[in-house]
Amino acid sequence: MLVVNAGSDAPNGGCQAVSADDLRRTRTGETDLPEAVTSATDLALVIYTSGSTGRPKGVMLSHSNIAAMATMMATHLGINRDDHCLLILPLFHVNAICVSFLTPMTVGGRLSVLDRFQPRELLSAIERLRPTYFSAVPTIYSQLVSQPSTVVADTSSVRFAICGAAPASKELLDATERRFGFPLVEGYGLTEGTCASTANPPAGDRRLGTVGVALPGQRVEVMASDGRILPTGQRGEVVIQGPNVMLGYLNRDDATAQALGDGWLHTGDVGILDEDCYLRIVDRIKDLIIRGGENIYPKEIETVLHGHPAVLEAAVVGAPHDVYGEVPLAYVATYPDAVVEPYELVGLCRDKLTKIKVPSAIHLMVSLPKNAVGKIDKQALRDLDTTRCASGHQGA
Repeated sequence: MLVVNAGSDAPNGGCQAVSADDLRRTRTGETDLPEAVTSATDLALVIYTSGSTGRPKGVMLSHSNIAAMATMMATHLGINRDDHCLLILPLFHVNAICVSFLTPMTVGGRLSVLDRFQPRELLSAIERLRPTYFSAVPTIYSQLVSQPSTVVADTSSVRFAICGAAPASKELLDATERRFGFPLVEGYGLTEGTCASTANPPAGDRRLGTVGVALPGQRVEVMASDGRILPTGQRGEVVIQGPNVMLGYLNRDDATAQALGDGWLHTGDVGILDEDCYLRIVDRIKDLIIRGGENIYPKEIETVLHGHPAVLEAAVVGAPHDVYGEVPLAYVATYPDAVVEPYELVGLCRDKLTKIKVPSAIHLMVSLPKNAVGKIDKQALRDLDTTRCASGHQGA
């Protein structure tokens, strides 16, 4: 196997590397290249994690991993040769590679690629190209629903759109469906699981607030800290088994053992399965805030903040506190032209949450910082100014 890279210092996964410049040639006849011989277990991709919870890790995916993922997605979403995907996410991301590119290609469908994302350019492309589905992150849907009411597009060709890569509020999903008319299918997965492990069915029971059921061929469970598989309704770490689970991390044997050592892929996410095996993500384990010995999951506070009609984006992080150790601190961005005062949001939280979960401060921003994939960058928020709430005063 050869790896094509742009520089001598680029990671190669232990394979022979060639420079992209060396591949530039004009074909004049037969080549002397050998026949490609590829095993299903051979390394196909090294995709780096976003680094939102630590140093980015190189996820090693085999040919069988990505083949399994494309088959699972096509089966669960009902994608066939009549489908046309509009690819709008960057192709360095596993979602774009597997869901938007490989899935339609493996069933003989059609693919169109946008060179960049802009809300009005996307809507124009949907009108012009008439795709049947596309996959995007919550930030993109936030920008779409934030367009002025005068921005109208014919989106009737889209039979569903996929929302993944980061948590989305029920309010955002509802607003997108109401405005554009197509079903929004929320899914969940990790790069370590070759993109997706659960998804709501486009034509079945879509349960907003959940990330759907396990894709065919995968087993998704909730595990206690002692390794027990927990029954329905109990919260624990989401763990995954299936042919989509990665080979391991590149040059990170310790991290690989931690993630896969007991035969399960440990996601680091806290979740709950309902009686019909629909998964609800509670939060990231590493985002947990411990205030005076009490566990606080930021997503619970974010859900309350999203309940205010002016709130477009909300993120809650833990900030150092002299007495309690940590306290929740909230950052909010509103819809264009929407007006809300921090004290209103503090009041909403006091009405809906126990006292210890009410943010120590709520800060309004024009927009929340994002990483390259479009996820809210919580580390950037933690780095802004964690000393401003050291007194524990509630309100911005």
